Amino acid sequence: MKAILALEDGRYFEGASFGARGERSGEVVFNTSMTGYQEILTDPSYKGQIVTMTYPHIGNYGVNEEDFESLKPHVEGFVVRECCRYPSNWRARKPLAEFLAEHDIVGIEGVDTRALTKHLRDAGAMKAVLSTEDLDVKSLVRKAKESPGLIGRDLVKEVTCPEEYRVPARGEARFRVVAFDFGIKRNILNNLSKRGCEVLVVPAQTTAAEVLAHQPDGIFLSNGPGDPEGVPNVVQTVRELIEKKPTFGICLGHQMLGLAFGAKVCKLKFGHHGGNQPIKNLASGRVEIAAENHGFAVVRDTLPSDVDVTHMNLNDKTVEGMSHRKLPVFSVQYHPEASPGPHDASYLFDRFIEEMEHNRR
Repeated sequence: MKAILALEDGRYFEGASFGARGERSGEVVFNTSMTGYQEILTDPSYKGQIVTMTYPHIGNYGVNEEDFESLKPHVEGFVVRECCRYPSNWRARKPLAEFLAEHDIVGIEGVDTRALTKHLRDAGAMKAVLSTEDLDVKSLVRKAKESPGLIGRDLVKEVTCPEEYRVPARGEARFRVVAFDFGIKRNILNNLSKRGCEVLVVPAQTTAAEVLAHQPDGIFLSNGPGDPEGVPNVVQTVRELIEKKPTFGICLGHQMLGLAFGAKVCKLKFGHHGGNQPIKNLASGRVEIAAENHGFAVVRDTLPSDVDVTHMNLNDKTVEGMSHRKLPVFSVQYHPEASPGPHDASYLFDRFIEEMEHNRR
């Protein structure tokens, strides 16, 4: 079945449908990871986005039961050059196309993903519509222009947990951590749990008073989708908690922390999406290769004087990490939990443990 991806600037790409049939809108981004498509599909941070994979052959190892980052896929659509129909891996339980169809995710293959990626690099990420139903390009372009996009939109409410739940520590429970679920990935919880943290995961709208009532040793601000300015009430909650407990933020949590500090965020031209991003640790001088997925960034010059920039993206020099000079509060824009991606930055979870240990003394 024919499918069309139409961008708001009038550019369009024809291909063949795989997965579910239907019509979806979202911001088109490209991801440069060669593997890890299952983790990407199930990462709640991709809510509101149509993801294009730059690697040409996707689906080689199928879909398994172990590599989910949440209960279901969250992407609005999936764009590939070629979808493998016959996966080969001992863990595979089903082909990618079948998985997408089961979860009502529209996919398109046969697209020149090199041309699409180059266009997004030149013109920037933009709104689009992916359809197997309406094949009129002018109609699809109009729909893309009228779609809501990401700026100012609260996507967190669509992915956060409906009620709090606990993740037990592996072995002895040494710390109690309250983790805000803005779209939290499972491997973040795994990294905290295996370091002796009992994690209480709470909905995004949980108040500061409710968090502190749990008497946590530390507070974690998770990854999540969209624009941090779309959830100002959550930013206010973060602001109320900054001086109370050791705090660690990742991705959207990092951006919310920046806003809570009084800084500004900006929309990046095409964002950072993939498992091979070069991040420089400004304290050690080491370069970490890391996974990223974000379209917004904290503006360096707007940070207050008592907050230091600790990490920098070497591709565009944007802020990738920050730390308060006096308080045990720090964050990174990238993903130290990987899944998929390198594990160069897993030491940041150890730093969080050290901050909680120090705060107890």
